[in-house]
Amino acid sequence: MADPRFFTPKGPFSLARLAELAVADLAPGADLAKEFTHVAPLETAGPEAVGFLDNRRYVDVFCQSRAGACVVRPAMADKAPAGMELLLAKEPYPAYARIARAFFPSSDPVSEVSPSAVVDSTARLSPDCRVEAGAFIGAGAEIGRRSTIRANAVIDAGVVIGNDCVVGACASLSHCLIGNRVVIYPGARIGQDGFGFATSKDGHLRIPQVGRVVIYDDVEIGANTTIDRGSGPDTVIGRGCMIDNLVQIAHNVQLGEGCIIVAQVGISGSTKLEDHVVAGGQAGLTGHLKIGKGSRIAAQAGVMRDTEPGQNYGGSPAVPAREWHRQTVALARLAAGKGTK
Repeated sequence: MADPRFFTPKGPFSLARLAELAVADLAPGADLAKEFTHVAPLETAGPEAVGFLDNRRYVDVFCQSRAGACVVRPAMADKAPAGMELLLAKEPYPAYARIARAFFPSSDPVSEVSPSAVVDSTARLSPDCRVEAGAFIGAGAEIGRRSTIRANAVIDAGVVIGNDCVVGACASLSHCLIGNRVVIYPGARIGQDGFGFATSKDGHLRIPQVGRVVIYDDVEIGANTTIDRGSGPDTVIGRGCMIDNLVQIAHNVQLGEGCIIVAQVGISGSTKLEDHVVAGGQAGLTGHLKIGKGSRIAAQAGVMRDTEPGQNYGGSPAVPAREWHRQTVALARLAAGKGTK
């Protein structure tokens, strides 16, 4: 159960209400009035908790769980322990997410500007936003409705932040335009200079970075991630992108809609990711590439060429997944002294 020092669940909710929230069907004989008070992992859930099963690797845990209810695919219903109520969904994880969000909704900020915050007189703050202790908001910055600026964050001059956004503690934002419902986690750095130099025999001459970072609606940016502003063109993060912790996005990079960028990925300058690209942890993408729509890049891959839409890639240098697997098998056979046949 969630630690009550940090999380207070709403509810309780009846099974009928949970099915409505999850857009799920109920197994025959379900007790529609039965109530549940929280969500929990199947391993630790008790009779008043709701769990979920999405990965077949955890079927044994499901079979032994004491959870009062579980979100599960219809094909797995016959493996449920006696007495467990079943919420049947083709996609259990999103269905469970809707239930979990009902128990633990995002809280509305308490409208307040801390006396210890430093707010420039020309900044424009919505009257229902929140600015916490030690935050700095520069000249001409704009903060939208119900947005929260956490302690010691820095919002530099001219930055625009939309409605229902959260900027985490000690994050710094400059030269950027932020859409609505954007969550920026603690320590993120957005809008700093891109890594641009002209190199000659006399040394390295910095090139002014005169673009911006433009972040569209419904984006999340993880802790200690850095997104450089463009050198002339903007750096763009498309609607609905999910960016993990410790990601580096260089100047002029463009992410389409719904991209997922996992921890420690590095994307070099002027590379364009089309919609719904997924890049696994520690993948590296060189500059000036076009990553096709729906491409999936394996963890630790080194991408040095454009990718085709909808294809899987792995290895370094990255190649289509089937070729990568053949290379891996061939290398293993060579290392074992068995040749490649």
